Amino acid sequence: MSVEPRINDRIRVPEIRLVGADGEQIGIISVTEALRMAQEQDLDLVEVAAEARPPVCRLMDYGKFKYENAQKAREARRNQVLTVIKEMKLRPKIDSHDYETKKGHVERFLKAGDKVKVTIMFRGREQSRPELGFRLLQRLSADVAELGFVESAPKQDGRNMIMVLAPHKTVKPKPVPTPAPAGATE
Repeated sequence: MSVEPRINDRIRVPEIRLVGADGEQIGIISVTEALRMAQEQDLDLVEVAAEARPPVCRLMDYGKFKYENAQKAREARRNQVLTVIKEMKLRPKIDSHDYETKKGHVERFLKAGDKVKVTIMFRGREQSRPELGFRLLQRLSADVAELGFVESAPKQDGRNMIMVLAPHKTVKPKPVPTPAPAGATE
């Protein structure tokens, strides 16, 4: 959370550098004189640079300023892209049909613009053969190379081997089709 700037009577220094409502430099004046000017123009005296010597203050409508900043922050949150990581779990001795099915899911996730965390789970004696899992992950990354790239190389993590695939930057989610205007015939 940002710290609120000091306004009007909360400014406790003898003199300030004042900037007008239109951005013009007024100069170094006393705080009482600046407060009088703010009252005459029906504006607030807002400290914009407290670290400067003397502190820099500006004449502005503080309520409007806060509202506009809140609107900008809301718009920035709305335009934010949420990264989704989907997970696909495989076994080292996967059947070819099952592999194709799982590969299809990974392709679908990458086309939608999501990252995919591919996990190979080893059980029992399979743990002594991590190269089987490594080869399987290399095969999968080669099969989906046109849709995505390996963001995180395969690495052993206890009983699992993990790799992360990310979509290429050119891959964008499919646009939603717009309905034809009323009265249009095909």
